[in-house]
Amino acid sequence: MSTGTPKDEVLERTETVKRERPTPPYRVLLINDDYTPMDFVIEVLMEIFGKSESEARVITLKVHVEGSAIAGVYPFEIAETKVEDVHDRARAEGHPLKATLEEGDA
Repeated sequence: MSTGTPKDEVLERTETVKRERPTPPYRVLLINDDYTPMDFVIEVLMEIFGKSESEARVITLKVHVEGSAIAGVYPFEIAETKVEDVHDRARAEGHPLKATLEEGDA
């Protein structure tokens, strides 16, 4: 009996590389209602979503005419926070403005 390990019994070390799939982007949508003033929606778009005044006006008009519009596209956690921020701000100002998120690109 040999005290050494025969060459055919040597174990090979392999490394497994774990690749994380990137999280899909989420769209934050603002939903039209008949009560929230357009000026308030513009403020929300500028302050929460960082839109310029002209971008905010275009998005607000799209919400008004089409019923909803994309306010921004973010990773899930950020999108979720933006939706909460919209709801908190609207509630504090007494407006029924709603935001939602859905998976997908802009």
